[in-house]
Amino acid sequence: MYLYLKRVTNIILLIALAFFFFLMGEITTRYFPFSTTASFLQIKQTEVATLPWYLPVFYTHVYTSMFCLLAGFTQFNRNILKKQKTVHRTAGYLYIISVLIFSAPTGFFMGLYANGGIAAISFFVTLATLWWYFTWRAYTCARQKNFIAHRNFMIRSFALALSAITLRIWKVVLVHFFEPAPMDLYIVISGLGWIPNLLIAEYIIHKQTVK
Repeated sequence: MYLYLKRVTNIILLIALAFFFFLMGEITTRYFPFSTTASFLQIKQTEVATLPWYLPVFYTHVYTSMFCLLAGFTQFNRNILKKQKTVHRTAGYLYIISVLIFSAPTGFFMGLYANGGIAAISFFVTLATLWWYFTWRAYTCARQKNFIAHRNFMIRSFALALSAITLRIWKVVLVHFFEPAPMDLYIVISGLGWIPNLLIAEYIIHKQTVK
């Protein structure tokens, strides 16, 4: 019975991950081909017009975040961890490079110009900073062969990577049930998109620690 439940749980998790990846792919395809007014950029025309670096930073963030999710999905699969260590290591380096050099820094600079004032700016800048820090610590712990700490920091890092998806899920839920004003909604999801993710990550780490 235990093995059956475990197999069903793994299947559900795989379906959920596939669904998340599909959502991220659908979001990313909105920005093909390149456009200055695609989707989210429609409300960022001031930045597009006045900040020459905004569009390159924005598109770098969008395109590399896709690689972060793809690489991250391989990091917690037990079969890959045990039987395909080269795949795990290669995907891990892809994730780390994508986050540290591209996705987190561009997210930080975009966060500085987030709509919603100081509250939204603080949430997005904190998200990007923590994402970079957790990823860096995951990398340094792996180099030091402290694999338990490496795993824990990767859990935290990937939980924040998933904020790209959970933010949009919260948006749909809140609009459906509460119909808040657009700017109020944006401020709320700027924090709600990642703080619960991080709390869940800490719960998972705690549960693994006390086993």
